[in-house]
Amino acid sequence: MAELVVAAVQMRSGVMPEANIQSMDALVREAASRGARYVQTPEMTGAVQKDRKGLRSVLKSEADDAVLKAAASLASELGIYLHIGSTAIDVGQEMTANRGVVFGPDGDLLARYDKIHMFDVDLDNGESWRESAVYQPGEIARTVDLDGARLGMGICYDIRFPHLFRDLALAGADILTAPAAFTRQTGEAHWHVLQRARAIENGAFVISAAQGGVHEDGRETYGHSLIVDPWGRVIAEAKGDEPGVIVASLALDEVKAARGKVPNLKNARSYRIESGLQQASGQTKTEKETGESVA
Repeated sequence: MAELVVAAVQMRSGVMPEANIQSMDALVREAASRGARYVQTPEMTGAVQKDRKGLRSVLKSEADDAVLKAAASLASELGIYLHIGSTAIDVGQEMTANRGVVFGPDGDLLARYDKIHMFDVDLDNGESWRESAVYQPGEIARTVDLDGARLGMGICYDIRFPHLFRDLALAGADILTAPAAFTRQTGEAHWHVLQRARAIENGAFVISAAQGGVHEDGRETYGHSLIVDPWGRVIAEAKGDEPGVIVASLALDEVKAARGKVPNLKNARSYRIESGLQQASGQTKTEKETGESVA
């Protein structure tokens, strides 16, 4: 039975990338020391900063980004797959990408994914978020192959769009990911059920590293980083919002087993939606009018 030891790193990123790199380095090293071959950090690893000008002031291009340079070096040194859940990247013309990247054990960049779905919401407690005012949404879903497994990449709000994760599963993903900076309000309401639902629907593992606690910019995130198995069972969880590491060994054969028991990926059918009444299937016009069969 093929197994992959994985870890999710929970952080409380501040506004300055240099301090966040130090925190990331220590936590990733802890994960590797506990045997993790794949390590995931949260959304906005490099900087949690809701002030647009403040964020723009620390942004770099992908080639010059200090977080990604540190991550590439760390992956190579430790011989691991290192998934930076996301960090803000300058893509030119005053535009920013919320970008996740995966580095291989040799430090090479294996995949990049720009968050597709923008968190534009107004919450009951007065919180209002407009990611589309800051970030350029991605247009490409992404998978990447690890040791004996295929990883599907998502970020935070993406978890509320089941079709994205279904498409990743249909593209062969055994492991789905949604590294996040969930607000406390939405996290308390929906975090666990969304992660477990995506696992159950797709017969896949779900790994979601999270930001947690009260950040320098004043926002509060939920934490509770999770690893969920293909049957929807939580197999590792960060208990609360403190920075830390969770580790689990994934038996990859469980994906095949879950999809064999409930083959909904294979059983899906196309359909159309119509409004109002519909003629019953197989009835002739005379049957419909008279209610009697015609010989």
